[in-house]
Amino acid sequence: MAAILAALALTGAALNAPAVALPAKPAAKPAVAAKAPAKPAIKASVKSAAKAKPKAGKPKAKAAAKPAPPPEPVPEDVAQLTQWIMASDDSHGQPFMVIDKVAARVFVHNAKGDLIGATPALFGITKGDDSAEGVGDRELSQIKPEDRTTPAGRFVAKFGAARYSRNVLWVDYPTSISLHAVITTHKKERRLQRLASATADDNRITFGCINVPTAFYAKVVRPAFAKTTGIVYILPETRPMKEVFLAYRPMPDASQSADASLEAASGAEATRPTSGASGANSLRQ
Repeated sequence: MAAILAALALTGAALNAPAVALPAKPAAKPAVAAKAPAKPAIKASVKSAAKAKPKAGKPKAKAAAKPAPPPEPVPEDVAQLTQWIMASDDSHGQPFMVIDKVAARVFVHNAKGDLIGATPALFGITKGDDSAEGVGDRELSQIKPEDRTTPAGRFVAKFGAARYSRNVLWVDYPTSISLHAVITTHKKERRLQRLASATADDNRITFGCINVPTAFYAKVVRPAFAKTTGIVYILPETRPMKEVFLAYRPMPDASQSADASLEAASGAEATRPTSGASGANSLRQ
């Protein structure tokens, strides 16, 4: 009993004892706003490289352009015939061209008689000034090499349709002679290379038609003859001039005048064909 009373006494003492304050928890630190990520520093070398202007070096000297070769002199027979055509008005105010098979060149004049262009050309593989009888009615495979000539003479030319082809400049329709852009169907004939060569000796390859560079055909021949008829004079190579052109009379000092005209028209001179016709077939090609 005494023990119970002692325990109650101790409990009461504990209840009457002053309360002991517990240590306060440390106050929470105020939240710090998150800093924005810092921008990456631009290296001075990069910045300076961006601002720096390239140093202007000395301009490289351009290679001097090669002077264009002077136009070839106009052959004497061409000059003489051209002067006579203009003096006699044989072309009757129409555009005309003078074709020299020996020199393998074509000279185109407008209706006023001004020379507007000259170019190399390809002709019939066989020399001669006449067409074989009935050659215009034959298929190409039936035309023998000895009949593949480009005839000489004065012809009234006009654009017209040809079999398997666009329009061509018909020179002599009954014998199927026309002037058109160079044919490149048969690569082994090397027609483009023949046109580009420095000699006229390899310009005989066609069945009789006259082939000119494609650019020359498009830029000189077509505009001159597209809306009108014209006259084509093909010089002979085996017969005298007066036998082919009965009214022809040589003119004095024709060569100098012709050379001056050719120099003035040298911008239209076509000495390097750029491309061929696409598989055209104007009968005698």
